[in-house]
Amino acid sequence: MKAKTTEGRAIDLKQDTLDGLKMRLRGPVLLPGDVGYEESRTVWNAMIDRSPALIARCVSSEDVIHAVKFAREQNLLVSIRGGGHNIAGNAVCDDGLMIDLSLMKGVQVDANARRASVESGCTLADVDAATQAHGLATPLGINSTTGVAGLTLGGGFGWLSRKYGMTVDNLLSADVVTADGRKVHASETENADLFWGLRGGGGNFGIVTRFEFQLHPVGPDVLSGLIAFPFDQAKSVLTQFARFTKTMPDDLNVWVVARKAPPLPFLPENVIGKEIVALILFYAGQPTEGEKLIEPLRRFGTVLGEHIGVQPYTAWQQTFNPLLTPGARNYWKSHNFSRLGDGAIDTLIEYAGKLPSPQCEIFIGTIGGQAGRVAPEATAYSSRDANYVLNVHGRWESASEDQRCIAWAREFFAKSRPFASSGAYINFLTQDETDRIAFAYGTTYDRLVALKKKYDPTNFFRMNQNIKPA
Repeated sequence: MKAKTTEGRAIDLKQDTLDGLKMRLRGPVLLPGDVGYEESRTVWNAMIDRSPALIARCVSSEDVIHAVKFAREQNLLVSIRGGGHNIAGNAVCDDGLMIDLSLMKGVQVDANARRASVESGCTLADVDAATQAHGLATPLGINSTTGVAGLTLGGGFGWLSRKYGMTVDNLLSADVVTADGRKVHASETENADLFWGLRGGGGNFGIVTRFEFQLHPVGPDVLSGLIAFPFDQAKSVLTQFARFTKTMPDDLNVWVVARKAPPLPFLPENVIGKEIVALILFYAGQPTEGEKLIEPLRRFGTVLGEHIGVQPYTAWQQTFNPLLTPGARNYWKSHNFSRLGDGAIDTLIEYAGKLPSPQCEIFIGTIGGQAGRVAPEATAYSSRDANYVLNVHGRWESASEDQRCIAWAREFFAKSRPFASSGAYINFLTQDETDRIAFAYGTTYDRLVALKKKYDPTNFFRMNQNIKPA
């Protein structure tokens, strides 16, 4: 069968060579036409349509080691799939070897030590379910189908980040298969330089097969929900949002989204399909205290509808899954902001007023708090001044809409750039933004290049937001 090398050269993989790999792996090796091949190569973003020459579905660290050594022996292009949720689609390569970790879904919780051991194929839902059985959690994202591995390696933030920091701030150790096929342990005391790079450096330095996270008391019931306002009041709502989020306590997190109203039962029927601005809130402390803190939010404008209450943390983590189902075409552009002034707010309102698809939206995730108290160079993720992360989320159904929706996202991105701060969230970069990688890492980039040269001098791991070893 035909395959592609790291240099793009076509080679022929003999049957006995493939049989040798199959004999070494406990998990299946899939070829085009095999049952499960199409499902394995299909990722969340439908704009990604690539076909690996073969897929190694690993079930253990040993499988990953064998797959890496096989790829090195054959000089194959390699991609790594965890949850397959990343916008850039780097989980899948054309004509190379895809190492699929999605069968590795074990989670072990030590409730007394407040630690969790998490395999690299887990989604947020897998971890939330296991940890919440003990009333514990670690900061992860906002969509429970997201893969833990990709989220963590890019930095990771969500509802708990203001109280407990970024996901990487809660990573205690990791087991890693390096580019030369060795399994190493990385922590503050062992391979500390690698551990530093894993906390935000993406998949550049190896394949993490197991993560160890610090856990914190959360829930199991939390106060959370959404308040919707008319779009013609967006300037007032966003201005008050910017002011309110500067001083709110770490237990409280409030995000904002501008989009066309989906058919939610608490919204009037005449609002559905029209532009709205909504506040999304989460309180990590006692719900009764949270109720007092969120009361001012209702006075930001004329409330069209709200859905706020006490619910299980695991349920809240799944609230936005229906708006982020796989199979749609997605294109993102993102900025960091240390503050939200009139320029940024006016630009957001302008482009939220001309959404090119009913599923497109602009959201601002609020970070700050504990995440901003960590020194910028303590981890590879250095954007500690990012109090807000804006994501221009283009989402639509058909390829015929690509040009219009992508143009909208790019125009808004360019017009809002003058108001942005330094750095960028690496997990939000699309496949056409390789020119922003050094900018995204900022002050840590040179150190990351040196680390890449040490652990992956041939750039074996290149299907990522790539840091070149030179």
